This record gives sequence, structure tokens and C-alpha cells, in this order.
Amino acid sequence: MQTFPYESLYRFVYQVFTAIGCSEADAITAAEGLLIADLRGIDSHGVARLSGYVRLWEAGRINPKPNIRIVHQTPSTATIDGDAGLGLVVAPWAMKVAIKKAQQAGTGWVSVRNSNHFGIAGHHAMQALAYDMIGMAMTNASPLVAPTFSLERMLGTNPIAVAIPAQEQPPFVADFATTTAANGKLEILQRKNADAPLGWVQDKAGQPTTDANALKKGGALLPLGSDREHGSHKGYCLGSIVDIFSAVLSGAGYGPWAPPFVSFLPLPADPVGEGLGHFLGAMRVDAFRPAEEFKHHMDNWIGRFRNAKPAEGYERVLIPGDPEREAEAERRRSGIPLVAPVVEDLQQLAQKFAIEWL
Repeated sequence: MQTFPYESLYRFVYQVFTAIGCSEADAITAAEGLLIADLRGIDSHGVARLSGYVRLWEAGRINPKPNIRIVHQTPSTATIDGDAGLGLVVAPWAMKVAIKKAQQAGTGWVSVRNSNHFGIAGHHAMQALAYDMIGMAMTNASPLVAPTFSLERMLGTNPIAVAIPAQEQPPFVADFATTTAANGKLEILQRKNADAPLGWVQDKAGQPTTDANALKKGGALLPLGSDREHGSHKGYCLGSIVDIFSAVLSGAGYGPWAPPFVSFLPLPADPVGEGLGHFLGAMRVDAFRPAEEFKHHMDNWIGRFRNAKPAEGYERVLIPGDPEREAEAERRRSGIPLVAPVVEDLQQLAQKFAIEWL
């Protein structure tokens, strides 16, 4: 494990995005969107993904200079075509549209098609906080998840994020996959040659397994809840809602037709839509009650939950967003830790694009 300053990694990632043809503004947006995952401790979605984006660009599946545009809209809604751009660029563009519509209409809802992997959902939802708005973000993803009782991979990890402002307290930020674990966490275990916890994956016969390489052998990720007895049907429902809002609503590829993140897998032979889909929303707090009044009560809500009596063996009760916020403070101060395989990937990118390594 090596540790790198945020600023150094940011400069490197920015240079990689400009090397594949992104404009200066888009490279800044993409680098910030990618590295916020590492800062917030979500290592599976940060620079570990950078080489994957480059491979998609090499395969002609990412357009570094997209013409992102609104193809349909009402005062409070819009459908956006991302023109096969980086999701790290398309989603912030779409979130700005949602915020602008919310400023005018009270709420803004945007469905996106023809995009790619957009990093962590929480980053996009949090853009609304500065405007005293509640932000929401979700996206469909590569089909790696077997619905309850299924052997087939039909859904992605399909995350949901909600960011809610407070006054004195830090904001409430929930950001979670609708699977028991995201695929990126499996990839981290693979790099460490470690087993997966029981309940994360099933093998190709539909049986529970701890093999972190189960997906490579025909297995599947499991919905949140793992199995029917532990509520996997609820995770299946949540993942389905994300898929429908993000892709069926926008015209993106949905279900098993969603394009894979890895470039070596072919695109679906019978596509039903274009690219990946996202769904983003912003709600003005004062469309419901005065913002200061609401934020005062959010402080009260957060404070009461934070002071709930912890169970034996635990020091405190956490509020959604606490672990990520604390990780960001620590990593901005001490640097971002990267495992050796990720460092090697980045060094290969430095060689490929003749960029000076850190």
C-alpha cells in the first residue's frame, strides 16, 4: 500500500483525461468526480477505475468530446442524451439542469441516456446541497446481478444516493448499491487474494459462495439482502426501480441490455436503448417549508440519532455520510492509499500517454 497526495493524483488523472481528448473543463470535471470516490473512502470507484475508462475510449465506446443535449423537457423535467460521453462529465451537466429547473419550478427531475459509468452517485446528489436543495442520483450499470430466484444476470449494482442539507450538522448523505456489495469491492478482494463474505455472490449454479472470482466463473452478484429469507426481494425491487427510472424512462439500455463496463465484453447484439442511463433530481427545501426551519429540524434529527444509545461493543451510532466525511478529512490531510495493482495500472497509463508518474 502506497499513499499519494490528492493534488498529485488529481494532476495525473487530469492529464490522462486530456490525453484521451477531453476538453480542459471536462477533464477537470472528470478528475474531480473520479477522485472524490478515493477521498471519501470508496476505493472501488476512484482511480482504480481509470484504466477501465481508457479501455472503453480505446474501444470507441466513450466520446471524449460529447455534444450533451436536452432532447425533451417540461418546466420541471428533462431527458438528456449524453452522446456517449464520460458519465463523470454527463451526470454533472445533467445535475445542473435539475438544479436550474428546481430553482424555477421547485423540483427538477432529469433522466439521462447514452452515457457511461458516472463514478459515485453521492457526488452528484451532493451538488444540490449548496442551493438548500435535496439531491438525488441513481444509475443503472453492467448486468452482474441475479434477481431473487434467478441464475441469470439481469441488473446492475444500481446505486441510489440522497443528500439532505442541515444547518450546523454535516449533511445527511446516503449512497449505497442495491446489491449486498458493489462489484468494485469484489475487485479489491481479488487484488488481495481474499475471500468474499458469504452473501455477496452466488456461483453459476445459484449456490452461495465466498469465491471473490465467482463472477468470472459464471456466477452473479446478489441483491441487497442476499437471499429471500433475508430480504433479497427488497434489494431486487430497489435495483429494478433504479433501472426503470434511469434507463426505461430515458431510452438507455436496461436490464440485461445495459452495456458492460469492461471493454472486452461485446455490446448487446439486440440493443433496446443507448448506453447507460442515470436519473437525477433536485428539490428546493423551501418548496415544502422554510429552508432555515427545515435545516434546524434536520440538525435536531441528526443530533438525536447520533446520540442514540449504542449497542454493546460499539462506540457510537453513525449518520449516513459520517464514514465518508471522516475519510475525506483524513485523506486530504494524509493522502490517498492505493494498493499495488492500482499503482501498477496507473504507471502503465503514465507510460502509454508519456505522462510523468508521481
